[in-house]
Amino acid sequence: MTGVTPFYSIALLVPALLYAAYGDWLRRDIPNKLNAAIALTAPLYWWAAGFSLWPEITIIVGLALALFLLFTFAFAIGAMGGGDVKMIGALALWMTPLQLPVMLTVMALSGGALTIAMMIHHRRTGKTEKPEIPYGIAIAIGGLWVVMNEILTIGAVTN
Repeated sequence: MTGVTPFYSIALLVPALLYAAYGDWLRRDIPNKLNAAIALTAPLYWWAAGFSLWPEITIIVGLALALFLLFTFAFAIGAMGGGDVKMIGALALWMTPLQLPVMLTVMALSGGALTIAMMIHHRRTGKTEKPEIPYGIAIAIGGLWVVMNEILTIGAVTN
């Protein structure tokens, strides 16, 4: 473990996730630079958390790559936007193998709720075109859920 707590590196992730969710809601766009920043700051978290290159970081990077490739298929069939896919891959770099399924579960549940709400709103307003779902919101909620759990866990252990 380094002298820096993982909390400080996590503090970099929270505003990025909030900005991504807000931007996706307003513009249906998650900027590539934001996704790159999320991905490129993950090593700060790894360092602060004291992860070793083998096997921890190797497993994290491998899982993130596998997840990115899986969701690339969703993009290819038109089920998800490119920014969403990149955000999932970038955010996965922050997740341990135990945190990743939690993030994906919360993301899926909040994404389902968001989709239902958007469809209801779409029908009530009489729109006929297919609604665009700002899935960056659900991705951010999944990430924030894990981050808040991490913060609470760190707080419980240090107190």
